[in-house]
Amino acid sequence: MNANLFSRLFDDLDDATLLAIETPDGRRITYGDLIAFSGRLANVLVARGVRPGDRVAVQAEKSVPNLALYLATLRAGAVYLPLNDAYTLNELDYFITDAEPSLVVCDPSKAEGIQAIASKVKARVETLDAGGKGSLTAAATAAKPDFITIARAGDDLAAILYTSGTTGRSKGAMLTHDNLTSNAMSLVDAWRFTEKDVLIHALPIYHTHGLFVASNVTLLARASMIFLPRFDPDVVIRVMARASVLMGVPTFYTRLLQHPALTKESTGPMRLFISGSAPLLADTHREWSARTGHAVLERYGMTETGMNTSNPYDGDRVPGAVGPALRGVAVRVTDRETGKELPRESVGMIEVKGPNVFKGYWRMPEKTRTEFRDDGFFITGDIGRIDQRDYLHILGRGTDLVITGGLNVYPKEIESEIDALAGVAESAVIGVPHPDFGEGVTAVVVRGANQCLTEEQILKALDGRLAKFKIPKRVIFADELPRNAMGKVQKNILRQTYAGLYGNGSSVFERSGHRFA
Repeated sequence: MNANLFSRLFDDLDDATLLAIETPDGRRITYGDLIAFSGRLANVLVARGVRPGDRVAVQAEKSVPNLALYLATLRAGAVYLPLNDAYTLNELDYFITDAEPSLVVCDPSKAEGIQAIASKVKARVETLDAGGKGSLTAAATAAKPDFITIARAGDDLAAILYTSGTTGRSKGAMLTHDNLTSNAMSLVDAWRFTEKDVLIHALPIYHTHGLFVASNVTLLARASMIFLPRFDPDVVIRVMARASVLMGVPTFYTRLLQHPALTKESTGPMRLFISGSAPLLADTHREWSARTGHAVLERYGMTETGMNTSNPYDGDRVPGAVGPALRGVAVRVTDRETGKELPRESVGMIEVKGPNVFKGYWRMPEKTRTEFRDDGFFITGDIGRIDQRDYLHILGRGTDLVITGGLNVYPKEIESEIDALAGVAESAVIGVPHPDFGEGVTAVVVRGANQCLTEEQILKALDGRLAKFKIPKRVIFADELPRNAMGKVQKNILRQTYAGLYGNGSSVFERSGHRFA
């Protein structure tokens, strides 16, 4: 049997006329249409020199052709590398030179700048815009729809997703066909997905949540999705009348709660609301239940592992908890230093093991070894406890990663940019509780010789150097940064000091995790 994820998703399809995707402009794409389109694109990839095991890097806005490109990359036996469409050329230079893709697909407006980077690794560049048009789809119109899916072993790479770590630059998490297949199968079962379901797909597809969780689960269940280009509360509420499931980040739910049309009647046709990628405040969970009559199902996942735990479909969905381990996944809490498993209710390091856990970090064998225990458990970097009912509670994190609007932000990268500015002596970037984004990226800066340096000047200097979601929402000036006896900046003190900066005093840090997906 071909272990290629594409084959596992589509080979046993009985009815190619089933609806797979509906778009806001009324287009209806069947499973047969999607398979044929992916075949055309796979033929283009091969014609462009993409071979099994090659990386295909994609920085393009969300569109049906973009999703079909993901499937085509799988079919061709290549490795899909999605990149946030907000990344600047400065940021893309690292990802492309590190991954060394044979093909880079980007928006036409960025082609010239990306070509200069791609030429360093002898990669070809094709274009794809927000409307699904570009050199890639133009070539696909002339290509044949038939394509024999390349055979892959379960342990072969299907994708690489870059994730922030505790030191240095982002690391490429290597995900196999087995990793992605096992997680999708587990979630279809846990969340009771069937071909009758209609998912409101309002998530980006450069991220584990929107690409692997939302898309793979929907396709594996033979369900359909209303494929929205972005989250829009008006549109989401309107399409609830003909949908059954919404997958979102906490920001979705806080913004929907601000909408007057959100009622028990408007959410009545829905059977399930799922939240992930960042912690959902318990207050948001309770307010949603009171307003709609639905309890949000919160789960816990990471780029490196996919989903690990989930509140139950049938049973208590506990605010502040992320539920028990999924089928086939083992979760334990250990002593941070010794690795010894701790008893229930003890606080320690969260570790996971299962077919969902990634193969390792791209070209970082030493880093990979340090992240795994000898018995195969992956050290997540998150701190938590498991209660007597086997529900996992995320209590903190072992790193300073900031999660804003469901997106991961690595402070060191921003600090390096700020510290390089004239007039800055040093800086510390932290996440501060934010009622809309979960955490707001916040910079605490010590001025150098230029005591007149302003917040506006710093933010203006960062514009174009960093993706918009990484740019601090506020810059605070301080005479000095708090340090311990070893000279290390104590960010925990900074987080406590500025906890109420955005008007939300309840601390998300009591239960936020690391590298949420």
